[in-house]
Amino acid sequence: MADKNQTATSDTVIRPGTIEDADTIHAALLELGTHIGAHQEITSTSDDIRRYGFGEKPAFSTLIAEVDGEFAGLCLHFPIFSTWMGRPGVYVQDLYVENRFRGRKIGERLLRRVAAECRKDGGVYLRLSVDTDNEGAKAFYERLGIAWSSYEQTQKIVGDAFFAFADAPEEPE
Repeated sequence: MADKNQTATSDTVIRPGTIEDADTIHAALLELGTHIGAHQEITSTSDDIRRYGFGEKPAFSTLIAEVDGEFAGLCLHFPIFSTWMGRPGVYVQDLYVENRFRGRKIGERLLRRVAAECRKDGGVYLRLSVDTDNEGAKAFYERLGIAWSSYEQTQKIVGDAFFAFADAPEEPE
């Protein structure tokens, strides 16, 4: 029988990720990157997952889906806050389901569990980004009611540009 930290549906168990899952989590992220054609952009390591996901101040949480004890998928997420709503939410950074387990609603179950945990903690929304060329993912999220936002656009700064920006002295007014 599943405990309060696990959700069982048919032969699928959803449980919190642990530090022992770091290699599996990283391997899944590499597979996700390969799936969307961006594997070369992944520079993280299993040690990064261990350090930043399971250290003293975790930067993210992970839910792991298993089918008959075998890794089937994951949802990596972290808390966010809307100043406009005055309420917390959750940001889903990565959702991954192994090919052989697709069609079993594992991705949906992972997202619903994350949303339920967020709601339990007072959260009122879920946010995520979808790669612009990933039509299958867009259709999947739309089917679940996770709609594209026509009034927002993701902006980012990374690598050397980020370091230069962060390290620049503040300009006086």
